[in-house]
Amino acid sequence: MSVTLDLSRVAPAEKADAAKPPVNLSGLTRPQLIAALTESGVVEHGKAKMRATQVFRWIHHRGVTDFAQMSDVAKETRARLAETFTISRPEVVERQVSKDGTRKWLIRMAPGIEVETVYIPSVGRVGALCVSSQVGCTLNCSFCHTGTQPLVRNLTTAEIVAQVQIAKDDLAEWPSDKEDRLLSNIVFMGMGEPLYNLGQVSDAIEIISDNEGIGISRRRITVSTSGVVPMLEKLGNTTQAMLAISLHATNDDLRDVLVPLNKKYPIAQLMEGIRAYPGLSNARRVTFEYVMLKGVNDSPDEARALVKLIKGIPAKINLIPFNPWPGSQYECSDWGAIETFAAILNKAGYSSPIRTPRGRDILAACGQLKSESEKVRASALRKLSMAAMAGMLEDDADDAA
Repeated sequence: MSVTLDLSRVAPAEKADAAKPPVNLSGLTRPQLIAALTESGVVEHGKAKMRATQVFRWIHHRGVTDFAQMSDVAKETRARLAETFTISRPEVVERQVSKDGTRKWLIRMAPGIEVETVYIPSVGRVGALCVSSQVGCTLNCSFCHTGTQPLVRNLTTAEIVAQVQIAKDDLAEWPSDKEDRLLSNIVFMGMGEPLYNLGQVSDAIEIISDNEGIGISRRRITVSTSGVVPMLEKLGNTTQAMLAISLHATNDDLRDVLVPLNKKYPIAQLMEGIRAYPGLSNARRVTFEYVMLKGVNDSPDEARALVKLIKGIPAKINLIPFNPWPGSQYECSDWGAIETFAAILNKAGYSSPIRTPRGRDILAACGQLKSESEKVRASALRKLSMAAMAGMLEDDADDAA
């Protein structure tokens, strides 16, 4: 008996190797950069630490995108770096600016891989950047536009850092120590659940906070999670970032609907994990995010239940007026209901700022981010934005009447 092997579908090894893209040095921490330079043979071991510091500063302090610009690196070394690595930016597919100054970028990381990143002025010290950690999301929170896009994949460290670099390009924030900077805070509140991509998020925070580079303090970096309880301790220990919890309800029945992850990690378990968060103190308070949904979670009884739930936790509560998006089943709470809710929290001693909606007219507000790269072209996204803005203008006119 003879057997014929069909090898037509077996890719040659050299083709598989050729398909691998060059490593983007923008996504390497300084220890990782040292290792990459030595293992590639571009830099000899004895000079690796010095050379890595030079390269790191050029990438993250000066914001260069071409090795040829690294003037204090030997010309031969620059050529070898360019042959072996990359420091290029991903493509900005679309840039939008809201009437309130909010900026949103649609960024294409690879074919069919797009995310949205938002800069919000006058948040934090001078301005905050809301970055994404995944393409799409697995959590399916019922009030969140982002959650309607299925998860495509995790972002790499380089892709997370690139969002900061692109914002700094647009804001003219290079070098990183320039005076009168517009970007002071980073919030992982964009697309995706950061704790489901914690390794890449942790490395990105190490790069972003490095004083030799972008130099944003870890105290000004906040990671928001819907409550992946087993990862909370690791988040605190590895990043020392500020913690935000996407809460939105005070009982399991309602939170199961609003934040389905609650079925896996119910509120009691979540609160236990929060109380044990490393470094939690009055100086490092947890932020509870609470979206205000009309007739759903905005009653005075809910406010009193929230006070009882978080008793003893150093915390503040961000009250978020619901931001509409096409097809949503929810409405924003009336302003009076939001103020009453806030007053109850304030009386109990909790800071409870009402977050002013920003960037609604370009679908850049909290819960509105969504990049339907496989289904909707950029032109269609603009149409959605215009439709949402028209709806809000009609609502404003009705209120004025």
